[in-house]
Amino acid sequence: MPTFTTGMITNTRATGTAATNIVVSARNLGTTSATVVIEVFGVPSSSLVLTPLYVTGYILAANSADIRSFFIAGNVSYEVQFSVTATLTQVAMSTYGLDEFGNLVTEQRVLQSELTPTNGLTIPV
Repeated sequence: MPTFTTGMITNTRATGTAATNIVVSARNLGTTSATVVIEVFGVPSSSLVLTPLYVTGYILAANSADIRSFFIAGNVSYEVQFSVTATLTQVAMSTYGLDEFGNLVTEQRVLQSELTPTNGLTIPV
């Protein structure tokens, strides 16, 4: 099962616009369903410790797309990890930060081609 990470993304106003939410988008152009697992981690300013915020899994139907939003305000950085059971030619993932008004934070964009392969998810599922 391929797994990927965005790596740590800085989320402070000192380096641009801070995101309140992140949006994770997935699309499956294949002819079979794929299983997707998303893990979101934050680093709160109060502790500076990598903290699990969300773990979710779902079935992404063939020839479909899915968009999910996660609240990450108050974290000085965050990371999104993905696990997909279909080949990368069929399923593509991306993340964007959204500010408090719902505008894209383009500095926090991570496309499929920018994701870093990993040996597995931090929280095994």
